[in-house]
Amino acid sequence: MTDAPTDGADVRHAPPPRRLRPGLLLLACLAAWLPPAVSAQDAALRAAFEAADRGQPIPAAFDAHPARGWLEFAALRRNLDTLPTAQADAFLARYRDQPVASAFREAWLRALAKRGDWAGVRAAWSPSITSTALQCIELDARQRSAGIDAQWTREAQAIWRSTGKSLPDECDPPLAALAGNGGLDDALRWERFDLAAADGDATMMRAIARGLSASQQALANDYAAFMQAPHARAAQWPATARSREVASQGLAKFAKDDPLAAEAQLPALADALGLSDAQRNRVLYQAALWTVASYLPDSARLLNRVPDAAYDERLHEWRVREALARSDWPAALAAIRRMGAEQRGQSRWTWFQARLAELTGDAAGAQPLYRDAATKSDFHGFLAADRLDQPYALCPWDFNPADAAKARIAGDPGIVRAMALYRADRPVWATREWSHALSNFDDDQRRIAVLVAQENGWYDRGVFGLGRQPDEMRLYTLRFPLTQQALIERESRRHGLDPAWVAAEIRAESTFNPNARSPANARGLMQVLPTTAAAVAGRLGLPWRGADSLYDPDTNVAIGTAYLREKKDMYGAPHVAIAAYNAGPTPTGRWLAQRPDMDADFWIETISYRETREYVARVLAFSVLYDWRMYGQAVPVTARMQGDTGARRKAFACPAAG
Repeated sequence: MTDAPTDGADVRHAPPPRRLRPGLLLLACLAAWLPPAVSAQDAALRAAFEAADRGQPIPAAFDAHPARGWLEFAALRRNLDTLPTAQADAFLARYRDQPVASAFREAWLRALAKRGDWAGVRAAWSPSITSTALQCIELDARQRSAGIDAQWTREAQAIWRSTGKSLPDECDPPLAALAGNGGLDDALRWERFDLAAADGDATMMRAIARGLSASQQALANDYAAFMQAPHARAAQWPATARSREVASQGLAKFAKDDPLAAEAQLPALADALGLSDAQRNRVLYQAALWTVASYLPDSARLLNRVPDAAYDERLHEWRVREALARSDWPAALAAIRRMGAEQRGQSRWTWFQARLAELTGDAAGAQPLYRDAATKSDFHGFLAADRLDQPYALCPWDFNPADAAKARIAGDPGIVRAMALYRADRPVWATREWSHALSNFDDDQRRIAVLVAQENGWYDRGVFGLGRQPDEMRLYTLRFPLTQQALIERESRRHGLDPAWVAAEIRAESTFNPNARSPANARGLMQVLPTTAAAVAGRLGLPWRGADSLYDPDTNVAIGTAYLREKKDMYGAPHVAIAAYNAGPTPTGRWLAQRPDMDADFWIETISYRETREYVARVLAFSVLYDWRMYGQAVPVTARMQGDTGARRKAFACPAAG
């Protein structure tokens, strides 16, 4: 299945806009630029954007293109510092109420501020702008051109007190003006100081302290010093609400690095300053959390020191994991039973409650729990279905909108622009158009938009565009796209891997976007790092044409599956290989050394890193779903975790209501 239909359509056939009335012109544009004739057009649009980025003229063929405004923006933003105001105003008027106008306005305001054109900033300003940096530019322009009034002061003070974190550099001039005009007294400075303390930001606390009156600076700086490294002087602080809060926050922050030392310092400081139960519990909570997250020897003791009232879902989970790591089944079961009903009812904890009930001798009590968990279409639900030897629960929603409804959404101008921009490899701009279009859609229209996006090769809209309604989780063909199946099967066979596992990895890593690139520079369908790819290619004698070749699906999947096979050979069991693919060899080796003979479901649940723990469960569940998508049946997930892909395959069925 290809990412988009293709033919040899020529982009130059668009009629001159002056020959059509505006309404007919829009219809002509939409008809000319909708699929199936997209491939040549996409290449032409991509080339036009690259030319515009270099300052070259926009080809006449794009005069009527739906994304014409973005081409103009790409060209104009090169020279915003010298752009005539009349040209900018004309652009804003021409594309009024479109996302491209908002994007241009944001860049234009920055350029005007750089020029010192404060009247221009005020003229171009829009109250709909929410960027703090741009709001500060507007405040600066207003005070420079019209002076400071009560309304200006209130707005500047609101920005000051909005966060304890560092504000954008653009806020420095208006906040300096606010201070110079007497609008930043000690009370306001302490208000933001308290926000910085709540964030544990000692650097920001010191920066705010510099503006305090001389009589208060010394204490503020000592507070900041404590936040950076707790010290004994804190016992001599005035026993005020602020001292108590800084002491509690500082010790809680310290507990992340040295839980036992934070616990040891707590009693004396709590007595000296009169910390409340909540403030004491904050420190105990962090000490317990950061001890158990590493499964240190004091984990159980520190967990027991935290009062039940201070427990949240996160700590409840860690209390279970700590007991599981020690193979203390009664303690783990008791920890689950102390959870709230909603958390305990999640398939994960229903499964483990059943498992632990069995292990502690209550096989009869485990059965209804397994039956409950098995109604869920996720990793733990699939495990429960295996335990009961019953089909996997799956109730797909066969979403088939009427052709007319689909055509209306596909022809929506914002969706047309979004799809064209995405196919032209401008995903940030495409997302702006997409979000703006969806803001005007009802739920059914939004679902159709996801379908249209998938048909245009924009598969992650099934992840980011669905989920507002519970039933949307049953839109499996939208949430679990499938392309490059022949490639996946070929490379899986080459390396002796389960194709559904490879498809699941691609879904988890890139949602089938061949152009995906992570902040860590992992690239392509299987999110392979260039350094890893070069090493794998060298070991296996595969061709290697540099980092950008990872955007080629054939290259990416060939190298990605080879690397996945190496992980499987290294660790044996696929569930461990999946963990290593996500977290790397060092933590995976540590987890194996800590719990070498643990059952797979317990081992996965006791992985220290939340991202990896959830990633392993997600990929295993996705493997089942891709087996369904590709072959209609699935290798049991229990067998799959151990690498037994020859096990008798399972069917899927929708559980009867009741």
